[in-house]
Amino acid sequence: MSLKKRSLTLDRHRTSLSLEPIFWDLLKRLAGERGLSLAALVAEIDRGRVAAGEADNLSSAVRVWLVRRLLEREAR
Repeated sequence: MSLKKRSLTLDRHRTSLSLEPIFWDLLKRLAGERGLSLAALVAEIDRGRVAAGEADNLSSAVRVWLVRRLLEREAR
């Protein structure tokens, strides 16, 4: 599966994020469920990553965040 690169503005700075299409689709769906824009949800994930002192790049952090959300839903 090839990566899809998108540019986003997070907390007033531009960044780009590369994810596989399935992760983009899931990210859009979860953002919509939460009433957030895609950029707002990614910014929230980024702030959480920085606050936790995680050194992973943003793309990895988004993937991990998405998998954790799926696992939480499955556990319910």
